[in-house]
Amino acid sequence: MSKHQVTSEKPSCKTAGKGGFSHGQEEKTQESAAGDGGSHPSDYSGALSAKGHEDSCECHGPGYASPLDAMRGPRERIIYVPCILTDSGTQQPDYLATVDVDPESPCYCQVIHRLQMPYLNDELHHTGWNACSSCFGDTTKKRNKLILPCLGNSRVYVVDTGTDPRAPRLFKVIEPREIIEKCNLSFLHTSHCLGSGEVMISGIGDVFGNGKGGFAILDAETFEVKGTWERPGDAAPQGYDFWYQPRHNIMISTEWGIPKYFVNGFNVEDLGKERYGRRLNIWDWTTHCLVKSIDVGVDATPLEVRFLHNPDAAHGMVGCVLQSSIHHFFKGEDGCWVSEKVIQIPNKKVSGWILPEMPAFVVDILISLDDRFLYLSNWMHGDVRQYDITNPHCPRLVGQVFVGGNIFKGGVVTVLEDPELDCQPEPFVMHGKRVYGGPNMLQLSLDGRRLYVTNSFYTQWDKQFYPQMVREGSVMLQLDVDTEKGGLCVNPDFLVDFGKEPFGPARVHEMRYPGGDCSSDIWV
Repeated sequence: MSKHQVTSEKPSCKTAGKGGFSHGQEEKTQESAAGDGGSHPSDYSGALSAKGHEDSCECHGPGYASPLDAMRGPRERIIYVPCILTDSGTQQPDYLATVDVDPESPCYCQVIHRLQMPYLNDELHHTGWNACSSCFGDTTKKRNKLILPCLGNSRVYVVDTGTDPRAPRLFKVIEPREIIEKCNLSFLHTSHCLGSGEVMISGIGDVFGNGKGGFAILDAETFEVKGTWERPGDAAPQGYDFWYQPRHNIMISTEWGIPKYFVNGFNVEDLGKERYGRRLNIWDWTTHCLVKSIDVGVDATPLEVRFLHNPDAAHGMVGCVLQSSIHHFFKGEDGCWVSEKVIQIPNKKVSGWILPEMPAFVVDILISLDDRFLYLSNWMHGDVRQYDITNPHCPRLVGQVFVGGNIFKGGVVTVLEDPELDCQPEPFVMHGKRVYGGPNMLQLSLDGRRLYVTNSFYTQWDKQFYPQMVREGSVMLQLDVDTEKGGLCVNPDFLVDFGKEPFGPARVHEMRYPGGDCSSDIWV
């Protein structure tokens, strides 16, 4: 088969736009298409002046001097989001969509550019940058490449967003064999830039689909694979996400599960067999050694991990999917890192589902740049929540809105007992369109006033839990945020419908702004 010629499509602003999951057995596409308590642990000493826009001068590197500077950054105008067509039957590759989110633009809420990848079955998922605020002091660095690791086949795409931010172009492809030969990693997930001028990507498994929580290191200029970050033989038993904080000499990584089991969907027979993650893995940032693991519970499945943005703060949060909880980790008085469960979302007793009780499935979390609010998405229950974490030991629910899920009235699932709701929520409809799926990935505007939401998790789990969403495509929503008292409401004027894409209905996942955001930028 011939390799797909990488092409991009830039549609008119008058309209929004038009292969089986296989690890290591992807096909190339054959044709191109156009196309605490007391004082807040994150209190900052002294007011900081704004430094201006991302990359606005040559006197500093990319990003912002501090999280509070970032909050005064420019409003987001475009969003990059991967569109997944893996196992859609279209024989079209996944692609990176550029979405116009400028309310003053004639292209508002429209996909203005599509960059197709050159292969099928990639399962684009999360993205990261070649440089971010961790490199703010290095004037030689620029945030101009978006890194797209593939969950489906361990390929890595490097996309040039600097030449034309509204029309990204493919810069380099790192083939799976290079990652496997140099790192013995597969099922690549999170990408973070490092202050050292490197890019680190987490892996979830080895080449055989066994669990392995290791990290590949790339040069952030040449994107050569340099090897693993962890010392030889020191990988964690499982992997997923990670976040680092050099001021406390720590990195924390999380665990989804063993790939050869979760790739085929969620199987209740896998529960209680150590096939889903249960640990927060604590690494020494300087020596790259795994020094401790904190057990958060059997099958807890800790996924997204976030430190508070203030680099002096020794606090963070992690969301646990199957346990439907939030754990707060922090440095104790003895200098050791500990965790405590601070949020527990109760299961709902149901009929018509695969288990007699339905967990919320906390799949994503975000922390606002001022470290005041935590946001989380409950993919199965269908709600997005906002918590005041001024005291991270005791979060307080201040906002909640339902935007889908599996417990709506008239659905196949009947709620028999609910400790939180008096009745099931109504089906979610936007602009006359019934929205299927549950809230998944979140992205917050720099000023904290707008929260963007997508509703696809992972192909095989999407097909299992939300087949109608797979058939009709994902959506991107925007929630208005009350940053004073707390509160969430759906912006009725904002809807990006990926069911109308030219290559067929697409599923969308993690979102990025060209100038950085609260889940990609780390201050050191």
